[in-house]
Amino acid sequence: MKRGYLIDMDGVLYRGSELIAGAAEFIQRLLREEIPFLFLTNNSQRTRRDVATKLVRMGIPAEEKHVFTCSMATARYLARRKPGGTAFVIGEGGLLTALHRNGYSVVDQSPDYVVVGEGRTVTLEMLETAVQMIIDGSRLIATNLDPNCPTKNGTRPGCGATIAYLETATGTRAFSCGKPSPIMMREARKELGVSTSETIMIGDTMETDILGGVQMGYRTILVLSGTTIESDVKKFAYHSDLVIDSVASLADPAFDLRAAVPLGDVPGDTVQDIREYMRSAS
Repeated sequence: MKRGYLIDMDGVLYRGSELIAGAAEFIQRLLREEIPFLFLTNNSQRTRRDVATKLVRMGIPAEEKHVFTCSMATARYLARRKPGGTAFVIGEGGLLTALHRNGYSVVDQSPDYVVVGEGRTVTLEMLETAVQMIIDGSRLIATNLDPNCPTKNGTRPGCGATIAYLETATGTRAFSCGKPSPIMMREARKELGVSTSETIMIGDTMETDILGGVQMGYRTILVLSGTTIESDVKKFAYHSDLVIDSVASLADPAFDLRAAVPLGDVPGDTVQDIREYMRSAS
């Protein structure tokens, strides 16, 4: 059976503007061995093309098709829930592009949804407008609940901070589509074209990457090159299938990827073809 990798980026492939040793070689190995993979990000600001360009400039071979963002997961979810809907958006280009590509119009009056992503241009006026829209009946959607975002100058408030403001002001709970939400984790697996038991999530954060993978029944690999240190792991009620220092271990041709992380629970796989499933069950 084939395998497919969902790969977090910051803390796994790079830290800030610095490429993590072995990251480019690991991706080259996946390409060489024709193993499907996607880069997953909870950053809603950039389009998938922007993300791919950033990775290429850092030395990682990447194309648009290799990138899956929380904006894409959010827009696809909304398009299924209410095709051709409308949204008031607090966010930037990546989120706006994803919504437009999925048939959504961005409006400033009576939207079906208030959709929130990262934004460096959030104003009090935008927040006040969003609050009144939510009180008037628009539903609140978060691309992710990350409380802050690392930057080259330190840390700035993230999507989760904006959502907390709106939730407190309106008494309404947001619905989040980004990691670790099953919405994004499932959509990314479908994009890979593999089953649940064939999916492996690689990340540096227990609370998002590993939790999201565990909840979906994926195999998981925790790397210690990002936010999690080894002593943190025992604090969690769940765990990853493999803990490594960095993806440099996976880049080594002597490292047997199949043996290190066995297939998941095949009987629990998501049904790929309902008609074939019904024939086999009859």
